[in-house]
Amino acid sequence: MAASSRARYILFPILLALAQGAGAAPPKAIDAPNHDPEARLAELGIELPASSPPVANYVPAVRVGNLVFLSGMGPCGEMDAQRLGKLGAERSVEDGYRAARRTAVCLLAALKAEVGDLKKVRRIVRVFGMVNATPEFTQHPQVINGASDLLVAVFGERGRHARAAVGMASLPFGIPVEIEMLVELEP
Repeated sequence: MAASSRARYILFPILLALAQGAGAAPPKAIDAPNHDPEARLAELGIELPASSPPVANYVPAVRVGNLVFLSGMGPCGEMDAQRLGKLGAERSVEDGYRAARRTAVCLLAALKAEVGDLKKVRRIVRVFGMVNATPEFTQHPQVINGASDLLVAVFGERGRHARAAVGMASLPFGIPVEIEMLVELEP
């Protein structure tokens, strides 16, 4: 047997074990077990609104095992003409940031309605942010930071998440942002 063939037979099991996580350090704790997101919301002066009913034929949240999939939502509350419109045209990046932050509050209200207590959140896994924007607009990440910054402020390391921030030609009712969220609950 050639030396290169022997090396393959020796290296393959080692590489396979590494790929499967053998010898990997256990995952570090994300945060202290006594975290209290609802107390943190109160410290930030944020009161969760009542969860809004869906505007079409869907449900706000679906649980699959210890995952909660939250439907796309826009900013809750009264949406007057001053809060609607496209980023890069009628709305500024700052307007979009505020709308994304308000949308995160609405997502947390829907999450609380689904799970009962935000202490059950193990991790915010993913945020998918859609920005109603002109074709020339390129600051989608800065807009969706409004949601991401709030989630980290409320959940600490548990709030850090994977994310997409994309532009859309339009969003329902002219809202400036729509955000979906995936959350992992404690087992």
